[in-house]
Parts: sequence; C-alpha cells; structure tokens
Amino acid sequence: MSKRRTLKTLIIGLLAGFASGSAALALDARFRDTDGDMIADIPAASEQVDPPVLIFAYTPVEDPAVYAKVWDGFLQHMARVTGKRVQFFPVQSNAAQLEALRAGRLHVAGFNTGSTPLAVNCAGFRPMFIMAANDGDFGYRMQFITHPGSGIEKMEDIKGKRVAFTAETSNSGYKAPSALLRDSYKLEVNRDFTPVFSGRHDNSVLGVANKDYPVAAIASEVARRMVARNVVKGDAFKVIYESDRFPTTAYGLAHNLRADLQAKISEAFATFTWPGSALAEEFGKQIPPGERFMPITYRDAWKVVRDVDASVGVQYTCR
Repeated sequence: MSKRRTLKTLIIGLLAGFASGSAALALDARFRDTDGDMIADIPAASEQVDPPVLIFAYTPVEDPAVYAKVWDGFLQHMARVTGKRVQFFPVQSNAAQLEALRAGRLHVAGFNTGSTPLAVNCAGFRPMFIMAANDGDFGYRMQFITHPGSGIEKMEDIKGKRVAFTAETSNSGYKAPSALLRDSYKLEVNRDFTPVFSGRHDNSVLGVANKDYPVAAIASEVARRMVARNVVKGDAFKVIYESDRFPTTAYGLAHNLRADLQAKISEAFATFTWPGSALAEEFGKQIPPGERFMPITYRDAWKVVRDVDASVGVQYTCR
C-alpha cells in the first residue's frame, strides 16, 4: 500500500457525517455573519476597539523564544504601518491563545490549521493570510513517523502500539490522523492503539527520535524546520505515511478591532518585504517555501478541515 493517500480519498470516506455535524460548525451567537463568508462581521463603530498596543501571537508549536526573534522584523513593520506599538505574546498552548483572543488580550495572530475553525467560531478570529511560495503554492502534509528499529514499517503495524498526538485541537496532530486510522485502516482509538498527547509537534518529533514514542502524527513543516536547525537528525526518524496538502497557519485578527486599523494590519501583511528577513530564513526552508503572505478566504481554504471536523464529530463548544 502506498505511503500517500490523497485527501480526496480520505475525505470521501468522511463526508457521510458532514450533514449531521455541520450545525456544530456555526458561529457563536455573539457574532454576526451577514455576508455569508463564515467569519464574524466587523461590529458597529460603537463596539469596535482601538488598543494602544497590538498584541501578536504565533501558534505555539515550537519554542516561543526562538519565534520572538523570527517575528521581530515583521512586527516592527506592522508598527510602522499601523502607527501602534506591537508586542509579541509567547503563548504556551492552543487553549491559552484562544482564550487570550476571546478575552480581548490578543489582537493579531497565527492560528494553527486545526485551531483556526475554533478560533473563528468561538473567538471571532478573521483569517486573512497564509504563508505561500511566490508561485502561490502553500500548505503542509500530515505525516506518521517512527524511529528505525521500532518494528513499524507500515500503517497497519500501528495496531497495539502507543501513538503520540499533539493536542485534540490539532488538525495534523490529532483530528486528521485519527480519522485516517479509523476510516482507512479500521484502527480505533483506545481499542486498537493507545493515544498519548505530547502537547506540541516538536515534542512528538523529539519523542520519536529519542525512542520515547514508537510512532507519532505530525505536521511535515515542523519536522523539516527542526532538521534544518539541527535540533534533530534527519535519520532519527522515518516517514511511513504522508498525506496531500492541508492549509497551514492562518494569519488574521480580532473581529472587533477598529475597521481602519484592520485595514492597516492587512496592509502590513501584504507589504512586508520577505527577501533577507528572519521570516524568509526560517520559513523559506519549508516545502513549499514561505516567501510571502498570500490572501486567503476561510470559506475556501479551510473547507477540507471543516469537513474532517464534522466527520469525526468535533463540537466547537463556545463557553
């Protein structure tokens, strides 16, 4: 059996549950969507906010201290375009990032693939951009990795093993791989394998490389960056499955920021000069490389993720 199975093949097997699950994917009652774009409208002027300092957070997949330096040049650019001071907020978990946005303590953010629908529906996140190559190619692949000598050569060998996932909100770190195991390989969580949660993709990669976990589900871009930075050796793990591409981190903002400020933040993403930047140095190592911020729509780019969520019964419970 091929290591790669197309997303279309996976999703066809999942869509039977979409109709019954779609109601769970609606925006929270606090938000309005009058134009049907599936994200919260900008509220009336009287309800808009104009914070003196813009707080930015990057999805907590790896060491926040490393990414504070990587994002510094971009945040300086945003400060010049918006006329605001911009501060990096090193969030430690997806839950903390979501709560900060809901509470009004976070204004601009990059949410990982799986958390983006939850951020949209429960926290009023408005995705606007994605990192892409100059030719418009973007995305990442979900992989299952194992270490040499584990005895796992193919997906069926996962039966009876411990499988490292990242967090239940992660698309590539839990939702898509657990759906794949269930629908394509008839392997049910807790019945055929034991799930363990590492908290982050880099923890899962290191756990496999150090033989703490026999197998893990990860996002390909994270492992590639770790190898490029010599955090882990490329021969410390091997890939036994790789999917077609999913959308990667969504960059956007809080729905209730002042309308003209939202426009300036979008301008900052659109006009940032990538060549020679720390972002280009870090994300240009991906395949496809991160070479610019490309405008996207949540309705189109995240459809495959919403379909996976609906099929596995994900509830966007907003408390």
